[in-house]
Amino acid sequence: MFLRVTFFIMLLFCFTSCDKLSFSKKIEVPVLDTIVDFSSVDVFPSFKVCDNIIDKEEKEDCFRATIHQKIGEQLQKHTFTIVDSIDEVVYVNLIINAEGLFILDSTQYSDKIKKELPKLDSLLKFSVEKLPKIHPAIKRGIPVTTKYRLPIRIQLSE
Repeated sequence: MFLRVTFFIMLLFCFTSCDKLSFSKKIEVPVLDTIVDFSSVDVFPSFKVCDNIIDKEEKEDCFRATIHQKIGEQLQKHTFTIVDSIDEVVYVNLIINAEGLFILDSTQYSDKIKKELPKLDSLLKFSVEKLPKIHPAIKRGIPVTTKYRLPIRIQLSE
């Protein structure tokens, strides 16, 4: 009889303690968003003039308009002497670092512009250096470095 009672208690213990001794408990781990889209930012870089704009697209448009205006103002201060008329687009690749400073990365333009305006690179570099410090782009609450391609239309006639 003692053996049966002992066997029954051990059997009862085994069935009831399985849940408490299980090593494969399912613990709910919060799902982390590990997929980050590095091709876009949460907040676009902005000049102080664009700070009060809330809409993302309007803020981006304000940034583009302001940077075009400021670079254009700097370039219009210079006088160019040319042989042939020019009506082309120059692409200026800018880097806006996490501190909000502009860095001229590269420029792309035709051989005709290289021939007619040999000092254009130095003028563009000077114009970019004259740009004011801005608020950098933000991704997940952190200021990040971004690249911006600025098209500039050069229209000069003889």
